[in-house]
Amino acid sequence: MALRHRAVQWYLGSEGVTARRSGSRGRCCSVCGRAARCRTLNLPARRAVHLGNMAASRLPPSALSLRQFLVRQQVLGLYKSILRAVRHIPDPADRQYMARWAREEFKRNRGETQEITIRMMITQGQKQLQELERALHLAKS
Repeated sequence: MALRHRAVQWYLGSEGVTARRSGSRGRCCSVCGRAARCRTLNLPARRAVHLGNMAASRLPPSALSLRQFLVRQQVLGLYKSILRAVRHIPDPADRQYMARWAREEFKRNRGETQEITIRMMITQGQKQLQELERALHLAKS
């Protein structure tokens, strides 16, 4: 009995893994020839890798790991805290300068991917935030 369904092949392109339907009949893929829930991953070098009946992940390929997510949350929290502290600077010109400085520093280091370097920058940012808050507290006294 020939099965008539369209196989799903997964391609790894520049934008991650994408699904593409092929028009094969009776066979799921050219690698294994099976008809039941097979996945074939074609790499850029056109080498096919059989994934068998393994369920495809529902997460996008660019999804962050838990550790990366937590570090990202720390960075965003630090950025928000710095901007909140900057709002308390009395002089508008200084306030604008400090907000611009913080924005540029975070943008400049946006592409950093090494976790150790990011953690070091978070520590430095927290020290600078404490210094800013201490200076603002002394200015109010």
